[in-house]
Amino acid sequence: MSDAADAQAGSVESADQQAARSLHRRLTASHERPEGDRCPICFDLIELPTGQHSMLNVCCMKTVCNGCILAARQRGIYGSCPFCRTPIPADDASVLAMIQKRVDKGDAAAVAHLGDKHYYGELGLTKDVPRAVELWTEAAELGSLDAYDITSSASCTTLAKALKWTSQGHLMISAKMGHEKSLNKIKEMFKEGLATKAQYAEALFGYRDAVEEMKSPQREEAKRLGV
Repeated sequence: MSDAADAQAGSVESADQQAARSLHRRLTASHERPEGDRCPICFDLIELPTGQHSMLNVCCMKTVCNGCILAARQRGIYGSCPFCRTPIPADDASVLAMIQKRVDKGDAAAVAHLGDKHYYGELGLTKDVPRAVELWTEAAELGSLDAYDITSSASCTTLAKALKWTSQGHLMISAKMGHEKSLNKIKEMFKEGLATKAQYAEALFGYRDAVEEMKSPQREEAKRLGV
């Protein structure tokens, strides 16, 4: 390889490393969960994983917890968003149109959500990983970066490297935010000698505090009824 080619390769590697470090800083800059993880009705943090304990309403891109969904139904609110009262779209085309409307307004959550749909090939869209990464990047620039969405694309070398560098730190952070799978992973690492007793204890106590903070009578009732 020529000197010029060597220099070019080194430059690409350096840029790749810088991008990964930048992502690392953005993902670990704060141990606090984003404001979007709070239900906009009761204002409590939603239990993790949020997808199992809440519903995203594409009309307003608000994620409402199951407890508030149950409370809305008990008040006779069916077929419409519990937050903004917009009728729930009946088909994929209507859902996609609502998301696109929010995207056109520069809604970061909508942009990230559209990226998810491109990545998984949902709502009638063809699976398109490069387009998904573009949308996730745009969402990050708009101020709403979801680490799980970004790092889910294993085809992106830079993001995969960043995830590898920060995986243990992410597990600790997400466990202390109430994510049970992360806590169990740290427990496994402790048994295998890959994490210390102090680290496991820190994750365990943080997890318990987070779970307690996210409890409410309405949410417990929603679980019992299978909402």
